[in-house]
Amino acid sequence: MIKFNKPPVTGNEEKYVIEAIQNAKLCGDGPFTHKCQEWFEKRFSCKKALLTPSCTHALEMAALLIEIKSGDEVIMPSYTFVSTANAFVLRGAKIVFVDIRPDTMNIDETKIEAAITEKTKAIVPVHYAGVGCEMDTIIEIARKYDLFVIEDAAQGMMATYKDRPLGTIGHLGAFSFHETKNYTSGGEGGLLIINDKRFAERAEVIREKGTNRSQFFRGMVDKYSWVDIGSSYLPSELQAAYLWGQLERAEETNEKRLQIWSRYYENLKELEEKRLIDLPQIPEACVHNAHMFYIKTKDLEERTKLLQHLKENGIQATFHYVPLHSSEAGKKFGRFLGDDIYTTKESDKLLRLPMFYALSLQNVDDICNVIMEYFK
Repeated sequence: MIKFNKPPVTGNEEKYVIEAIQNAKLCGDGPFTHKCQEWFEKRFSCKKALLTPSCTHALEMAALLIEIKSGDEVIMPSYTFVSTANAFVLRGAKIVFVDIRPDTMNIDETKIEAAITEKTKAIVPVHYAGVGCEMDTIIEIARKYDLFVIEDAAQGMMATYKDRPLGTIGHLGAFSFHETKNYTSGGEGGLLIINDKRFAERAEVIREKGTNRSQFFRGMVDKYSWVDIGSSYLPSELQAAYLWGQLERAEETNEKRLQIWSRYYENLKELEEKRLIDLPQIPEACVHNAHMFYIKTKDLEERTKLLQHLKENGIQATFHYVPLHSSEAGKKFGRFLGDDIYTTKESDKLLRLPMFYALSLQNVDDICNVIMEYFK
């Protein structure tokens, strides 16, 4: 059986988790948390990077920081994980879904401006599969209408758009370290990237349950107290210790995943040339991170048959998101603007293949042979 995913383990994770236990500092904001945050701040040249228990929590913090309130509208693609919408719905916002581009499965930047109303507060581009959205256009629209841009870069660590790391282009960005991502902090985990300095100080307060506790520990105030709204958005030190083991070998992990992705692409290119499947497309402005490898079949029926064929041959593959606008909650808390030309149609065709750090190139060859066999 070739599994769809195995959480990455690169070498020192167990050692650092044990070290964190021995330090008797488990509740977060310890030495491993600071090491990780400094790594991100140095690498991305962002104003601040704060670890969170999940990407969901990072997005919720972003909604609090831009002061989303009841009646506000937030524009995003429907083809995304539920957390992208939930973070803003929790604060009372209405979600305005727009169509995606069929080449990247990212938000169609040409549809955004028509979705803007006097109630619009933010645009949330989602960098699907670690491939950047057309950020220059999105930022230009946001400036024109004085809107915030929150990048959902859950899948985007180590990927770039025009040489800029995903997550560092908008006002705020969010990463995920869930076990299905390229890097994990022990199963769950996330990061809030702050690119606008006006949010840096308040983000620490919101993350510490609305207190100025972080400033107290830095000696900036002589006692800490409740100063703002907030919640418990601080991850455990065990999560940070595991993540530190991953960050030490981040480049190696990235290179290994790119090798796997390229092997899939080369093996399956023949099927695309015969117009039997579509392969992922990477725009010239983007450098991806091999977060996933997907193919697109001609329709839902063929995808279902191919998934069954892979299963019968001991290969775990899967489809991905069901568009949010077609869900019960999506209809209640949002609306789809314009025509759904590509969102549903393209999502029905997409099939994700096994993709993880420990996957061997021989595994990739075996998977591709099974797919080739199906199309024969």
